[in-house]
Amino acid sequence: MENYCGLTFRKFMEGDVECFTQIMKRAFDKDTQIHTGEKEGGPEGYDNGKFLITWYFHKDVTSYAIFKENIPIGAIAVWINKNNENFLGNVFIDIEHQDKGIGLTIWQFIEQKYPDTKIWRTETPGVSTRNHHFYVNKCGFKIYRIKNYKDFKNSSFLLEKEMNK
Repeated sequence: MENYCGLTFRKFMEGDVECFTQIMKRAFDKDTQIHTGEKEGGPEGYDNGKFLITWYFHKDVTSYAIFKENIPIGAIAVWINKNNENFLGNVFIDIEHQDKGIGLTIWQFIEQKYPDTKIWRTETPGVSTRNHHFYVNKCGFKIYRIKNYKDFKNSSFLLEKEMNK
């Protein structure tokens, strides 16, 4: 376990799937409601544990369960590559902890944890304008490509952040 600015990060474990699936579902459903008006929505398996089982235990991933005052509040999965061009695969925070600076704290933990990173990349849905604001204005990413830009609902933004050495 590692503590950083009031948060505790520990390796994501099999016993976390049920609890964190509920957190992920609330987080993604809120984002879907805000941006599309639909009641529910997220990546395949976000609501039944399959997403976490597939990606948070992938052989090449480093994943963390995140706690505040011993309460589970979110999780993050990153791919740390030998060439130091790393990928943020997923991050989510329970809805009652959103918009309080916790996302930025999580990102700052990741940046300091992997100081040899040359570039960070990630991808986020085109409709998720809150994510765009977070990544670009809070974390310093730049949008370098938009997939399916003519189909906003099915588009995705590819972002990257070059790290200063």
